[in-house]
Amino acid sequence: SSGINAEWPLRPGFDRVRVEPTDSSFQECIDFARNTAPGAFLAIGGGSVIDTAKAANLYNTYPEADLLDFVNAPIGKGLPVNRTLQPLLAIPTTAGTGSETTGVAVFDYEPLKAKTGIANRAIRPTLGFVDPDNLVSMPARVTAYSGFDVLCHAIESYTAIPYKERGPAPSNPSMRPAYQGSNPLSDIWSRHACHITAKYFRRAVKDPEDYEAREQMHLASSMAGVGFGNAGVHLCHGLSYSISGLNRSYKSTDYPEDKLIPHGLSVCITAPSVFAATADSDLDRHAEIAEILGGKPCRKEDAGAVLADVLRDYLHDLGVPDGLNALGYTDEDIPALVQGALPQKRVLAISPISTEAEPLAEIYANSMKNY
Repeated sequence: SSGINAEWPLRPGFDRVRVEPTDSSFQECIDFARNTAPGAFLAIGGGSVIDTAKAANLYNTYPEADLLDFVNAPIGKGLPVNRTLQPLLAIPTTAGTGSETTGVAVFDYEPLKAKTGIANRAIRPTLGFVDPDNLVSMPARVTAYSGFDVLCHAIESYTAIPYKERGPAPSNPSMRPAYQGSNPLSDIWSRHACHITAKYFRRAVKDPEDYEAREQMHLASSMAGVGFGNAGVHLCHGLSYSISGLNRSYKSTDYPEDKLIPHGLSVCITAPSVFAATADSDLDRHAEIAEILGGKPCRKEDAGAVLADVLRDYLHDLGVPDGLNALGYTDEDIPALVQGALPQKRVLAISPISTEAEPLAEIYANSMKNY
């Protein structure tokens, strides 16, 4: 990043990271890294910066590789990583992506107008420095949408298909997927992130001077990152990629791009409909999360509806636009949205419900308006 002064010697930095990276912005940073041959990488910024640094580190280690070589199938080849990468130090300046804890780097693949990414433990940062002082200038919409990313990371990983049901097992251990499904260790981190978010999320958005709230949301981001970095995310994220990729004209306040649906917004906009649909897969877990987030104790069979209502309350209270209609989509866009979601095998594989076209279309349809 530009404008950073340090007493210890630093090589020239790359300051052209794109908010919501693309294949071309990844490639530009990869080319920069290959031309400068760094001995280590330092990423200071939000998830876009850290993800870009992960990609640059990986492809700098494989100078002969094309971009799609390590990109998740079916868009890329999904090749294994069997070389040691350079150290990568990550200093997050937003409280949302948890990218400092994960082996995932996400980008928009412009030829298909769809999001995809690289998922391999080898690209996980060597160290992450989580310091709330780096959040003091985070604008309100960035605080809100990155916070919803935290919340969806935590709930999705907690409600993902159990790890014992994840399959089939790869023949080569190096091809073991990064996302394993819900498991006892990830559950601890994801559940605790929900508790912190319930207490501090609204405060962090509504009062930028509330240092305690920002500090706690920064911790929740990293905790949810550890949770979903092992368990994975499913439908909110799987459906989000075509929402952001097919955007025609929506522009969010507090973001510099002329046309952009921020990642956290594209994720949370379907959350009420997603968890209403997934509730029957584990009524106890959905009821538990609803109560953690402030919902009243309910009959198990009502867990999906109650959790959906709780999430709608968060969305409305924190100023999220009213569904996909407010982002410029109509029912006529549903087939294209579904087609953009179907290739997201990395995350759809751990969905607790069917990921055929029809149930995905129903979730998109139910997300056109949330209030």
